[in-house]
Amino acid sequence: MGVSRANLDKNPADVAAMFDTVAEKYDITNDILAVGQTRRWRSAVRDALAITPADRILDIAAGTGTSSAAFAVNGASVIPADFSMGMLEVGTRRNPGLPFVAADALSLPFADSSFDAVTMSFGLRNVADRNQALREFRRVTKPGGKLVICEFSHPTFSPFRTVYTEYLMAALPFMADRVASNPEAYRYLAESIRAWPTQSELAGDLVSAGWEQVGWRNFTGGIVAIHRGFNPKS
Repeated sequence: MGVSRANLDKNPADVAAMFDTVAEKYDITNDILAVGQTRRWRSAVRDALAITPADRILDIAAGTGTSSAAFAVNGASVIPADFSMGMLEVGTRRNPGLPFVAADALSLPFADSSFDAVTMSFGLRNVADRNQALREFRRVTKPGGKLVICEFSHPTFSPFRTVYTEYLMAALPFMADRVASNPEAYRYLAESIRAWPTQSELAGDLVSAGWEQVGWRNFTGGIVAIHRGFNPKS
């Protein structure tokens, strides 16, 4: 499609095409730019899900399936889903045992109450309408089931927040120029993180979408926050 990056209007076709261009080197580039913190964040998501062997889990925006593979180790049934065909192709090649599904977060191809848990890591920020996505996640989650969202957020310590913002807007694109297959995608990354709501604002979005017992935990000084909520039992 000739799209090197998306804009903050997050046109779905542009976002998908952008991720197609970075799929092959996506995991290693993220590890480099996050200074190895991605493994810690993935482990925290797994802990928040509290997976049991009987669980059926939807991992939306699963990319190449790195997180999905870790969830499946516990014996749960995991469905990795993404709307980037490039990500699905790379994921299927690298994790042939996982049942990858093409899916748009705004209109999931699953029946109501299909999953014990839905999780999305670093994907909600790329959705054109996050409130619709949060409602759609609730639709496919069983009553009493949980939602776990891992996303870049805002450092809570003001001096660190200033340094981090400078890193986002200057150092991250500089590093991406040297290690990423599509550096423009990482300029979008920096812009989308800066424009993202605060932890409390995102928690309010979850509540508005009908999730209960909503809370969050900050990691790496608030660079990342993991939000969790539960679908009401009745």
